Amino acid sequence: MNKWTRAAIPALLIHCSIGTVYCWSTFKQAIAEQIGMSTFAVGWAFSLAIFFLGMSAAFAGKIVEMNIHRSSLISAVCFTVGMLGTGLTIYLFKGVLALILIYIFYGCIMGIGLGIGYLTPVKTLMLWFKDNKGLATGISIMGFGLAKAIATPIMELLQNKLGISPMFWILGAIYFVMMFAGHKLLKKPEGWVEDKTTNDSFKVSSMFKNKTFIGIWLIFYINIHCGLMLITYEKQLLNEKFAGLAILAAVVSIVPSVTAICNALGRIGYSTVSDKMKDRATVYGIIFLSCVALCGLSAIFSGSGFIVIALLMVINLGYGGGFSTLPALLESRFGMKNISKIHGLSLSAWAVAGITGNNLSEIILSHTGNNYTVIIITAMALYAVAGVIYFLMVKAKKA
Repeated sequence: MNKWTRAAIPALLIHCSIGTVYCWSTFKQAIAEQIGMSTFAVGWAFSLAIFFLGMSAAFAGKIVEMNIHRSSLISAVCFTVGMLGTGLTIYLFKGVLALILIYIFYGCIMGIGLGIGYLTPVKTLMLWFKDNKGLATGISIMGFGLAKAIATPIMELLQNKLGISPMFWILGAIYFVMMFAGHKLLKKPEGWVEDKTTNDSFKVSSMFKNKTFIGIWLIFYINIHCGLMLITYEKQLLNEKFAGLAILAAVVSIVPSVTAICNALGRIGYSTVSDKMKDRATVYGIIFLSCVALCGLSAIFSGSGFIVIALLMVINLGYGGGFSTLPALLESRFGMKNISKIHGLSLSAWAVAGITGNNLSEIILSHTGNNYTVIIITAMALYAVAGVIYFLMVKAKKA
């Protein structure tokens, strides 16, 4: 019974499993070729997974608040069924039927497992690490970001040796074992009992009438939206900026791992720093300022590939930091009692951003002749808007 075995380790087991959703680009092309559909059509499976992640978290708050063991088991089962079902679909079917089944298994069922699993350990971590809430959530949510760096080479190896379907089956089984172990270990501190009356009396509508919550929701949404606009096009950006150079192959192979590490470091770094700040929301001000600055430099020096690498690193740091700082920021504004429900509601911003982020980039590219600089300028403008919202609606007012 200690904070590492009952909170940190189980949270990492769960988040390192479900965080592999961000390995999508590793096998998207292979799925499209296997079932005979376009990568654009197949890409909606990822958008649906993020949408169902956010929406299931938004509506599962009460379940998570009262029974983390029920929610962690639901997460493990849904995530595993989604993985195994996706692999079986690719093996058995082609065309539109395969596409629909992938939407159902990978997008809907696995997405529900993602959302409930993401939300489940967060309050437990903050209860165990009551003096370092940012560090606690940073540890867990770092696992979600680090999963891409860990799983990508494993997925590529399994694809090359065994094929795309066996990859899903093998990893689905491994992740179930990890998540089930996390489910068995996860436990709130001795003596902590959730108040059923408080849980039942919580009104969702009250949060969307609260100016501070609306502000947090908006800046969280914009940070994810802009992150997805650029993160999902990392390889294309690098290919364009380093085209014709001898170092192209090395850059394309190394930089995605570097940015994945930045994503993970942002999750642990920004949230830990927030523990030392008078106002945790200051982290978002730093994120938006740094992102506007690097987007501006990348737009001015559009021919420089190394500035684009720096941009992708800063974007990933801020993208991860926005996620990990969010729970402790919400707790600082609304208290601990309903934090799972409030955190879940805020994750609906992730659901919307999962639909709008990379798809806005697709629209921009199709109307500008694949001009990636326009994407960068658009992101810069949106980051600036988020900075204004932060100052007007989220930043703590001086007494």
